[in-house]
Amino acid sequence: MEFRTTVKTCENRGWLHHSDKVLLLGSCFSDNIGVKMQGAFISALVNPMGTLYNPMSIARGVERLIGNQPVAGRDLFMQGGVWNSYDFHSRYSLPDKQATIDRMNQRIEQGHNALKEAQLLTVTLGSAIVYRLKATGEVVANCHKVPQHEFERRMATVGEMVQELDAMLIRLHEFNPALRIILTVSPIRHIADGLDTNSLSKSLLRVVIQEVISRHNDYCDYFPAFEIMLDDLRDYRFYASDMVHPSDVAVEYIWQAFQATYLDDRSALAVARCERVHKRLQHRPMSTNSETVDRFHADTVSVVRNLVKEYPYLSDNHELQKLLEKQ
Repeated sequence: MEFRTTVKTCENRGWLHHSDKVLLLGSCFSDNIGVKMQGAFISALVNPMGTLYNPMSIARGVERLIGNQPVAGRDLFMQGGVWNSYDFHSRYSLPDKQATIDRMNQRIEQGHNALKEAQLLTVTLGSAIVYRLKATGEVVANCHKVPQHEFERRMATVGEMVQELDAMLIRLHEFNPALRIILTVSPIRHIADGLDTNSLSKSLLRVVIQEVISRHNDYCDYFPAFEIMLDDLRDYRFYASDMVHPSDVAVEYIWQAFQATYLDDRSALAVARCERVHKRLQHRPMSTNSETVDRFHADTVSVVRNLVKEYPYLSDNHELQKLLEKQ
């Protein structure tokens, strides 16, 4: 008897090579997969403007990255003792205004360059609920604890979201014709609004993705992270303690499914090897014997040197480069 339903993805597309450059945008699920890629020494930039949830804010962010549009002083506002932008996550908000501008513009430039050079872009939609600032009419990516009466909160329609994402995909293809794009719905539940609202929101996002992919299926694809979490891993043991976010085990399972769907065979072997090396780099010897510790570090350097020799493109990896420069 079968006691679970396994979500079957499409046959391996070979869209991702270990030497590729990747940009990940959207909900915090992008952070989960981005960390996995970085742990395999894939050149991946994750959410240069911070976590983005709704399609409108993601499309607005992509437009800013394509045009390399800097933040100006007039774009910021003071809230909670720091300077904020409605287009950025609060992790970039600082007490000093110029430092905030510089930090945000650095990330915009990084994102612009990453998007220009990337072979793969993943976009994770988190919610169809949008907050529109009444004073300007713009949809914000983050409310930054501004009083709720300053915003109009509503569920975006399928038509509105399709229009935004369709235009975004066209612009992306014009900007970087070689770019392949993977769209997905975040499996992370937004329960603050109620599970019924969360279900409606996710279902609308799924319909929207299906519609836009049908228009751009030569360079766009859907990865079923949402379905894997809810239908394959349908047990609370696969959630973190907040019962909202996927556990480490669940993220690893979805990452394995992602690899099986998009990584070519040679790259899959490279990922496995790099993950072992990355795990070694995170290890801190418990021994107090200096000779033992020195031997471990020398062996690690040798392992890294051999890895870079086999995969020369890894010489650009900052973490590996920093280790080798110490020798």
